[in-house]
Amino acid sequence: MPKSSRFGLLRDRDFGRLFAATALGQLGDRMIFLTLPLVAIAALHVDEFQVGLLTAMTAAGSLLVGLPAGAWVERMRKRSVMISTDLARALVLLTIPMAWWAGLLTIWWLYAVALVHGVLTVFFDVAYVSYLPHLVGRGNLMEGNSKLSAIRSVTSIGGPTIAGPLVGLVGAPATLLASSAGMAMSGLLAITIRKHEQKPETSEHPQLSREIKEGLKFVAKHPALRAIMLGDATFNLFLVMYQTMLLVFLEREMGLQPFGIGLILSGMGCGALLGALLATRVSKWVGQGPAIWLASLVTCPLTVLMPLARTGWNVYAAAIGLAALSLGGVVRVVAQSSFQQALTPDRLLSRMSATARFVSWGGIPFGGFLGGASGSAFGATATLWIGAAGMTLSVLPNFLSPLRTMRTLPAEGAHEFAR
Repeated sequence: MPKSSRFGLLRDRDFGRLFAATALGQLGDRMIFLTLPLVAIAALHVDEFQVGLLTAMTAAGSLLVGLPAGAWVERMRKRSVMISTDLARALVLLTIPMAWWAGLLTIWWLYAVALVHGVLTVFFDVAYVSYLPHLVGRGNLMEGNSKLSAIRSVTSIGGPTIAGPLVGLVGAPATLLASSAGMAMSGLLAITIRKHEQKPETSEHPQLSREIKEGLKFVAKHPALRAIMLGDATFNLFLVMYQTMLLVFLEREMGLQPFGIGLILSGMGCGALLGALLATRVSKWVGQGPAIWLASLVTCPLTVLMPLARTGWNVYAAAIGLAALSLGGVVRVVAQSSFQQALTPDRLLSRMSATARFVSWGGIPFGGFLGGASGSAFGATATLWIGAAGMTLSVLPNFLSPLRTMRTLPAEGAHEFAR
């Protein structure tokens, strides 16, 4: 793939279209991150436990279809999966404002939409991770992941910044129209990518259970991949506990309006953007393996600034901790995503991605459930403390693995563990 010293992969037309589609889809997704819980909190006035259950339903798709998704996606063209799931997610989101205007919207409707949207997102993400090496080549994975992380970070700033005023102007349910439009435009733009994949070769008698087992065996045998998954699973469990009560804390205990909440979440996006810009440099400086655990160790403890905040301007100062969390998260994800993709043979990419997602994201529904239960029992502030402590401890699996000192990926790793 031709590259320019200044623009790199962005000089390639197909990568540029994927880049633009990612921007639109992620803009819609980040608006959902703020808006969907606010529909429940501000429009339907549900309690803390129901907010936690909504978060759990959003991620339950990883448990329901996480493992078979990889085997199914490997039998399909990844670009086609991305397009169809984007368009389907747009239609699902559209039902919320329609139900609101018809007077039919309930928390159970939100649960159903969150579940279906989450299942579709599993298929999209598995296809997305598997498609990038095909589009840019394995030698460009670090640059490709860094650029895509950068645009996702920009949308993390723009999504809440746009959504906050929109919620205040037209209400949370109607704001989801913009999210639906972003998803739809992402899918339509992906249609224009000209580089087509060959149809994957499949055996005459494909066996889903055997293919799932092969993906699990590959990831479980590799100590670095295994550590990444366990660290992610721990981090995501406590992150979701934290996030579940964060909006409740800001809206009900700090008394912030949607614009103020959006401003704080935009600060997280600023941290994520800085992380995307620094990710490649940090990985080269400390090594790709150490970057995975150091990023969390340095930034996760700063999330305690939020539960320490009091009503007033210091809550915005506490948002520095959230920005740091996003910075460290992006550095970690860029390093480990490039690591996972480079280490995995092409024929196992979808199954590796699905297996990693199943283990790493499988705890998210429990995180939402535990966050809601903890919020009901101990309050939102105490739950933020628990989440901050758990995220910090998530560095242990990676620190206790070969990643602690592994500066670069061994060239022979993929072939050794693919057998």
